[in-house]
Amino acid sequence: MILKAKERGDAPQLARYLLSMRDNDHVALHEVSGFASDDLLEAFHEADAIARGTRCKNHLFSMSLNPPDGAKVSIEDFEKAAERIAKKLGLEQQPRAIVFHEKDGRRHAHVVWSRIDIERMRAINMPHYKTKLRDVSRELFLEHDWEMPRGLQDKRFRNPLSFTREEWQQSKRVGVDPREIKSALQQCWQASDNRASFEQALKERGFWLAKGDRRGVVALDYRGEVYSLSRYGGVKSKELEGRLGNRDALSLVAEVRTQIANAITPKLEAFIQDAERDAARRLEMVEKRRAEMVTQHRTERETLKARQDARWDAESKERAARLPRGLSGIWHRLTGDFKKIKALNERETLLAWQRDREERDALAWAQLDERHALQQDIKQQRDHASQDLMDLRKDVANYQIFEQERDQHKRDRDEQMRKRRSRRHRRNLDL
Repeated sequence: MILKAKERGDAPQLARYLLSMRDNDHVALHEVSGFASDDLLEAFHEADAIARGTRCKNHLFSMSLNPPDGAKVSIEDFEKAAERIAKKLGLEQQPRAIVFHEKDGRRHAHVVWSRIDIERMRAINMPHYKTKLRDVSRELFLEHDWEMPRGLQDKRFRNPLSFTREEWQQSKRVGVDPREIKSALQQCWQASDNRASFEQALKERGFWLAKGDRRGVVALDYRGEVYSLSRYGGVKSKELEGRLGNRDALSLVAEVRTQIANAITPKLEAFIQDAERDAARRLEMVEKRRAEMVTQHRTERETLKARQDARWDAESKERAARLPRGLSGIWHRLTGDFKKIKALNERETLLAWQRDREERDALAWAQLDERHALQQDIKQQRDHASQDLMDLRKDVANYQIFEQERDQHKRDRDEQMRKRRSRRHRRNLDL
């Protein structure tokens, strides 16, 4: 599993995020233990209140457990992984919560521990936790015989096209895969050796160079969206300065946005709107298919839960009826029969609990397989839409270059005609 973690505060905000359905097909609160309440929001309010008695601000340890694509990981496997992590970091006795999220045909878990040791009213220190989690992650890949990512084997091989949550949110605004933008900007950098060639490479791909308000140097697209070259291009500030020179020589973002807006003619604006509308229509169609499947899957899960709850109630009543009452109950206690019946009931209860969990896992896996198949088609459609919008950036830039060349050609032709008229006029005067 890929393990991502951070120390953080603001527990209520985290609880709301974990329970949010906005970006997820399914959300399931699996466990809240060690708190006074079994309600996640109330439990996290409790964690906040306890932390106020200390000087610790980031009193929670929040992490996500992400299995490889296509891996079938049971709830029990997630629990065992969480317990191993807790032991590795010294969080074994700490209150925790587990929430499952499913989206894009994959299931992952969020586990949150309180770092506050209530007896000592101090935060548990976790030095080098990233290194320890990397070791646990490698162990899990080996134990489950999953293919280990190269970046986990050696950090030098981490994917340069991976993206942050901020970049992902920006990509949602513009409808383009952030990896496409990163790839384009990195190709521009690799294909250039000075500022002029870099600007030319950017323009050919539909980007403009500018001086950032906070960042050193940025690129803009025709929408005026800003992309940090140090982050998206994977280039250090010193390298940018060495190749591009003093950034003060560049135009400000606001000035470049104005230049782009002034260069977009009504004809080009209509062309942009048509291309964006086509891409949006493609995405709307796949989103409709996804929503229909999610609704169907939620109904199936609700039906299973109702059936299991009814069966559990019936079986509980049956087990309760075995226990003798009154004088018969006293006699059974004296003879030891009561203890045997109680032990039988406990075994059956455990087996019934395991059966229900396996049924929920089986349904979840079947739905994940179905959702994963749909996701491949969705990904293909999104890739097409993303590529169309990336091509649109190139088309906008090329159209503007064509317009500029046409205007320059018209000016050159007008100048030549003016010179011819001037020469004819002089000849007429000589005659």
